Amino acid sequence: MELIEALPRLIGWAVPVIILAIIILPQAIRILREYERGVIFRLGKLLGAKGPGLIFLIPIVDRMVRMDLRVVTIDVPRQEVMTRDNVPVSVDAVLYFRVIDPQAAVVKVENFLKATSLIAQTTLRSVLGQAELDELLAHREKINQTLQEIIDRQTDPWGIKVTAVEVKDVALPDTMKRAMAKQAEAERERRAKIVNAEGEFQAAEKMVQAAATMSREPMALQLRFLQTMREISSEHNTTTFLPVPLDLFTSFIKKAEPPKS
Repeated sequence: MELIEALPRLIGWAVPVIILAIIILPQAIRILREYERGVIFRLGKLLGAKGPGLIFLIPIVDRMVRMDLRVVTIDVPRQEVMTRDNVPVSVDAVLYFRVIDPQAAVVKVENFLKATSLIAQTTLRSVLGQAELDELLAHREKINQTLQEIIDRQTDPWGIKVTAVEVKDVALPDTMKRAMAKQAEAERERRAKIVNAEGEFQAAEKMVQAAATMSREPMALQLRFLQTMREISSEHNTTTFLPVPLDLFTSFIKKAEPPKS
């Protein structure tokens, strides 16, 4: 009987306790994933980073800032850049980085995403402004490495590690595209003329060697004569060839030669 009489009082006490637990427990318990860390502040004072797993907080007293440690990708907006050789280009890039020190990323910078993006934009304009157009087009890997080193050095105090920077696209003005096309066409014509001249030079050398050989060996001229006849003749050719021995002209050739002194 006493238990039955005390039951309303117990229920009266249990209901507020349950309601209070429902309110307090979500604020006191946090579950962090493997790639997350929680930066804990107690009454505004930094305690440190915890996680992953189950984290217990003191309600009202503790405050947690959740940080993601995965690689973050940022598209650097298109920048108008004037190269060192005074060529205007439009360049955009992509930046890959991750948080390696959650405490520094929370305490030392207000918004590390915005700050990293702005530094990437200014560094992109500065580095590309010191490079020539040919270097920007032909040595992009070297420029990417330079951008990564500079941005990583500037964001290192914030606990940010820049893993890669890639220049995606370089847009040239139409006038520069036409000028580069003319330059490439002129270069191809120059190479073609050089190849043609080298071919003529080699052919002339071979002809001189052949003439020297024929002058030493008269039979070589006879063989060449017969070969020429064979090349001219064909199945449907009605031309008649009368081969004449070259020995008949030997006496005339010797008379035509100047006397030796």
